[in-house]
Amino acid sequence: MNRKTFLKGLAGAAALAVAGLPAFAQDTIKIGEINHYKRMAAFAEPYKMGIELALEEVNAAGGVLGKPLEFIFRDDQGEPGEAIKIAEELMTRDGAVMLTGTILSNVGLAISSLAAEKKYLYLASEPLADSIVWASGNDYTFRLRTSTYMQAAMLAEAAAKSDAVRYATIAPNYAYGKEAVEAFKKVLTTLKPDVEFVTEQWPALFKIDAGAEVQALERSKPDAIFNVTFGTDLAKFVREGTTRGVFDGRTVYGMLTGEPEYLDPLADEAPEGWIVTGYPWYDVTDDANKAFVDAYQARFNDYPRIGSLVGYMTVLSIQAALEKAGSTETEALKAAFKGLELDTPVGPITYRAIDHQATMGAFVGTTALKDGKGVMVDWTYKDGADYLPTDEEVAKMRPAN
Repeated sequence: MNRKTFLKGLAGAAALAVAGLPAFAQDTIKIGEINHYKRMAAFAEPYKMGIELALEEVNAAGGVLGKPLEFIFRDDQGEPGEAIKIAEELMTRDGAVMLTGTILSNVGLAISSLAAEKKYLYLASEPLADSIVWASGNDYTFRLRTSTYMQAAMLAEAAAKSDAVRYATIAPNYAYGKEAVEAFKKVLTTLKPDVEFVTEQWPALFKIDAGAEVQALERSKPDAIFNVTFGTDLAKFVREGTTRGVFDGRTVYGMLTGEPEYLDPLADEAPEGWIVTGYPWYDVTDDANKAFVDAYQARFNDYPRIGSLVGYMTVLSIQAALEKAGSTETEALKAAFKGLELDTPVGPITYRAIDHQATMGAFVGTTALKDGKGVMVDWTYKDGADYLPTDEEVAKMRPAN
């Protein structure tokens, strides 16, 4: 899909939403989509809406390989065991040619392991844990979203330019949180060897005791804080930290904090002056990204979240792989994803052959309050390709397939 065709398709997406589908050859190409639609509805629903917008666009334009593209949406309740059961049903009963989805990293890792065992393709659209493509990487798993390492490296780059020396970290005690802290420490100490990490706090996911965590951070007297909490944990941390003044005079570097899914619920309690990764949809001007935002708003009478963008790009990725493969066979699709290049709302991306990680980047900016809610200002888009380990480092981390 070239850029001209991509932009033309986006411009007409709102109209395509209500257009009739053209005549197709028999059957559809089915994709098994597994996610936490009930447990994490605020995050999974925008992702699903992004998928639906892209599907309407693709199918109104003729589908893929002469057939309509269809997603079978299944809810795993955020449980790895349930996700495995559903994945097997999608593969054996429902005729899905490949799997995609998941937000939580532990669920994504479980499906990835099954994909390797069954030799079935899995596009990990949203889970962020680095191990999905590195330590636990396999030949049948590819990952779309900007990884933990990439986003942590972007924030570490910003932190290295500050005067802060003493750092505290707070992150949920599971794969994503641990890998985020590890990556931030690794990159920051490389860029600025004199930094010191004075405390690490590890609240249980979605069970944070914000008062105790804030007290522990304050006792360590850091110059700056690296925060990886999200969702309800983030809201509690921000509220308690603001009340107790722990953020006063300190810069906080926040993974994901600028994403609408997490920033918007904070309303006028949103912190100011944090350096964060996120999605400033309200401020984008690039033709492709603005066209996506406009089409999404026209279709749903709502604004996109980062999940909306990832969902949309999931469909674009699968469409491009199917067209490159010219087939729905697993081995052909696997070969097509390696080195796959395509245009997206955030620009061209590539699925690297060495580790199957896409080069989708991230927006980095500063939080501020505007009209009673949090926004990102002074942001820039960072190309993900610039924030990945070298091929030599990847070869050491990733098992031979």
